[in-house]
Amino acid sequence: MSAADQVKGLEKRINELELENKRLHETVEYLTRKLYGRSTEKTSSLSLGQMSLFDEAETEADPMAPEPDLKEVQSYRRKKFKGQRMELLKDVPHDKRLCTLDEQDCFCEACNTTLVSVGEEFVRTEIEFIPAKVRAIDYYRETFECRTCRKNGKPYMEKSPMPDPVIQHSMASPSTVAWVMHQKFVNALPLYRQEKEWQTLGVNLSRATMANWILAASRDWLMPLVERMHQKLLKENYMHADETTVQVMNEEGRKNTTDSYMWVYSSGQHGKHPIRIFEYQPGRSGKYPEKFLKGFKGYLHSDAYAGYKKVPGITRCLCWTHLRRKFVDALPKDVQNPEATLPSQGISFCNKLFEIEKTLEELSSEQRKSERLKREKPVLEAFWAWVNSTRGKVLPKSKLGEALNYALNHKEEFMNYLKDGNCSISNNLAENSIRPFTIGRKNWLFRGSPKGASASAAVYSIIESAKANGLSPYKYLQFIFSELPGVQFGQHPEFLEDYLPWSPEVQAACK
Repeated sequence: MSAADQVKGLEKRINELELENKRLHETVEYLTRKLYGRSTEKTSSLSLGQMSLFDEAETEADPMAPEPDLKEVQSYRRKKFKGQRMELLKDVPHDKRLCTLDEQDCFCEACNTTLVSVGEEFVRTEIEFIPAKVRAIDYYRETFECRTCRKNGKPYMEKSPMPDPVIQHSMASPSTVAWVMHQKFVNALPLYRQEKEWQTLGVNLSRATMANWILAASRDWLMPLVERMHQKLLKENYMHADETTVQVMNEEGRKNTTDSYMWVYSSGQHGKHPIRIFEYQPGRSGKYPEKFLKGFKGYLHSDAYAGYKKVPGITRCLCWTHLRRKFVDALPKDVQNPEATLPSQGISFCNKLFEIEKTLEELSSEQRKSERLKREKPVLEAFWAWVNSTRGKVLPKSKLGEALNYALNHKEEFMNYLKDGNCSISNNLAENSIRPFTIGRKNWLFRGSPKGASASAAVYSIIESAKANGLSPYKYLQFIFSELPGVQFGQHPEFLEDYLPWSPEVQAACK
């Protein structure tokens, strides 16, 4: 090999190492930002020149304009309006507390004449906190006798009916079980902390007892309702799906450190009934959504996970928020860096689509579809042209290269939302539904058993469905545990209809 060839080989190798070094620096910045940076995806720090691809008013702005002087910036003060405090407390009961003089002090210091009240004035409003209290209810059953039948030698006795317990042979009541669930699954308060709270109220209630309450109540009363909602969900035309990891202990044939998954399935924004169903599964295989969604024929909104391809007869709509997130991840640490221009252009395309979507929320399905084709399709065509022209300018393994490849590889699925006005541009609905679970997961880290994970899925399904239907989760749980025991829904499943979160009776009782 000649010296010239050796030099060319070394130059080529140096270029490759420089590119690899650049990619590794980008990866380090990305991971550092994920670990220590802000979790928000807002990109307000991008310059006007980068963020104004479509807004004609912004394109006229000068990106080189000087920064405003601090003296010119007026401080922001929160505006108050008359009656604001009363508006905040309109749903809170008010007690009047009149401050008056003691009888012994009710005299004139000048002439010693008794003082007479001539009026009162309002001074202020305070919020009083009344700590919770616990009481034990001892149930007795009364017995009745027919004296006439007893005289005739035919004694007749009858006992009064008793409300069915939420858990057999237990001191649990509907309110206590509902409160334990509410504290853990709504307020993300682990059972060991609840144990201490109960102790301050004078009750030695162990975390093991509370865990058994959750398991039994979920199995007997919540899971039948969730299964009924599952049947309703499969009849919807639009669905959202997402999944997240959860660590479950004591799974047969698996290590405790192995990841399991909590899946969430949600009806669409324009569906007939707001439904949120969580399902625990030991893995992320496509066979799980395939089994859960058996019989569903409609539009499925999700990320680009390949497992959803196993679900037959559906039209997949991928999430533009997820795609936008990939462009945000591709931004360098310094957004004023010239290298930030390309990722910010991708973000701008996505932002424009979301801006248009906000103006279409109140339209009918057909009007929304028509407006999307008229206003959003040109933006989409410009976006795909930009992706094709940019793809060859960046490293395939860089964050921006990954974002561009992700978009092109799933172009059809990203465009499918244009087919129906009731489809959504993002999967935010499912992601928002699963967020309370991910917040709670930070507090307890793992589930004690597969049965516990399934019980948690049932509770989350009821709570998030209650929220979606405008109900108080605690009131809905208490309603279920008070009213459902004793109902013969095993022989008559249709009886469960009266206990679903959108039924008129539940809506009237659980707001």
